Amino acid sequence: MIYAVVNQKGGVGKTTSAINIAACLAEAGNRVLLVDADPQANATSGVLKGERPAAGTPGTADVLLDGFSVRNAVMPTAVPGMDLVPSSADLAGAAVELVDREGRDVLLKAALAPVAHAYPYVFIDCPPSLDLVTVNALMAADRLIVPVQCEYYALEGLSRLMETIAEVRARLNPHLRVTGILMTMHDPRTRISGEVIAEVRRHFPGEVFDTVIPRNVRVTESPSFGEPVIRYDPHCAAADAYFEVAKEVARRG
Repeated sequence: MIYAVVNQKGGVGKTTSAINIAACLAEAGNRVLLVDADPQANATSGVLKGERPAAGTPGTADVLLDGFSVRNAVMPTAVPGMDLVPSSADLAGAAVELVDREGRDVLLKAALAPVAHAYPYVFIDCPPSLDLVTVNALMAADRLIVPVQCEYYALEGLSRLMETIAEVRARLNPHLRVTGILMTMHDPRTRISGEVIAEVRRHFPGEVFDTVIPRNVRVTESPSFGEPVIRYDPHCAAADAYFEVAKEVARRG
């Protein structure tokens, strides 16, 4: 099952969620592949002990732009059972370079096909945009996970994103489904945080995960150590929440 973790709005916990849900499923004994499709490459440094791959290391840009084999771009991570296709700043121009390519929106789907049998779970961390790289992820994916920050402005962006998903499903990928909308950075001390969760659940009944990810300092610390929060501090509230979300993903999948 291939999951795209997507939201065109930045700072909603997308990369953190992709890393930690993937890591939880790997900790449970599954083979998992994390594909970093964001030129910021935060998912890459977030699972490699804070290190960036050496110059010339093949990654997502090579796969999309040069037809490089995913099998040869895969590298191990700090999490046993979880592999990574890394990203780099080279991916930044991909949306422009792909415009004139034949089959430009299915390049990632074709690239992942030869390795899909080796990984029960594949997670694609998408860039915070709706460009051709994200379209490639939507075409490659079977399911979507949509992280949404518990703040007022998230509602507008979510409505637009769900409209885009519906368009992609109707015109390009009829098998695409939303596994769940994941509410992140919940602060129980603020009224607006709870109101946003209630509003999202009212607008999208049945599509919101039961588990809510709390705002937690360990989540902000863990990337600097290049580890998922579930390994950096496996007993913190955010780690517990991500384990519960991973269980929901497995059940819903």
